[in-house]
Amino acid sequence: MEIRKRSFDLITMGQILLRLSPPGNERMIRSDHFEKNVGGAELNVAVGASLLGLHTGVISKLPSHDLGQYLKSTIRSYGVSDDYFIYDDRPDGRVGIYFYEYGAYPRKPKLIYDRRDPGFFSLRTEEIDERVYRDAGCFHISGITLALCPELRRTATEVIRRFREAGALISFDVNFRGNLWSGEEARRCVEELLPYIDIFFCSESTARLTFQREGSTREILRSFTEDFPVRLVFATERTVHSPKRHDFTSLAYSAEEKSFYEEEPYRDIEVVDRIGSGDAYIAGALYGLLSSGGNVRQAVIYGNASAAMKNTIPGDLLQSDRRELDHVISDHSSSGFHSEMDR
Repeated sequence: MEIRKRSFDLITMGQILLRLSPPGNERMIRSDHFEKNVGGAELNVAVGASLLGLHTGVISKLPSHDLGQYLKSTIRSYGVSDDYFIYDDRPDGRVGIYFYEYGAYPRKPKLIYDRRDPGFFSLRTEEIDERVYRDAGCFHISGITLALCPELRRTATEVIRRFREAGALISFDVNFRGNLWSGEEARRCVEELLPYIDIFFCSESTARLTFQREGSTREILRSFTEDFPVRLVFATERTVHSPKRHDFTSLAYSAEEKSFYEEEPYRDIEVVDRIGSGDAYIAGALYGLLSSGGNVRQAVIYGNASAAMKNTIPGDLLQSDRRELDHVISDHSSSGFHSEMDR
């Protein structure tokens, strides 16, 4: 896989969200306090990859008032470039908001979204600085962005085509959300884009239910590369024992090498907050892939470790750097002595 060296290793595009959560295991219906965080699928990927060492940026649209400035300053604090932000100067410009309540068995975590009329929905291709297409070695986007509204879907589709024409690798996460669009809508849209996609992230359940794929997990992953010019397919696997205890692993298939890659699961993860762990997986996988010149095994190793670590961290964003992940990976692959504390 050819990975072009450009000024940005990775550019993503997506809606930036304000997250509000009651502290600890408090309920939304009774809490008087909400902790604020920043998130959004594509932003989560950019932040995770930046912390691991890639030069990343995000294409998005933010209000120019104080709330937008809070989002911008938080994003910049993680080393993610704001070079390609577009600003909404309306005095009543909005950002998407979501409320998240932590779960504790048998009570499941709960989410409530307020995405109505944010400036990002009005993003047009002509607002995006054309330099971005030649600046990126890899471009990543998710199905959430495509699902938000028809106008944004047209913009995102054109952006994908322009990045592909400029020679960037295209990474796509299906990230299907049934509250945003139907499975049939998602299937039709994504299959129209698959000829442009190099790196494809799709869970086994989404492959079966949305894309009507049959067979074993390995057969399903291989089938995408047989039907479309996709080079790499990744599928994560999470086993939920309770809201606070999960196992996590993944499987990858390289069409160029005709090989599958996997490793032993991270077992009995003590889950603090699972939101963003799928995005952390993608951040780790893209870091492993792009930093190694295309080594798929490294992608799986860093993807699994990033997802496992994110589950232990509150908020949407991965907070681990390369040094910490390397320690986690070393412990995971070793059966010898493990220190109980980093010091």
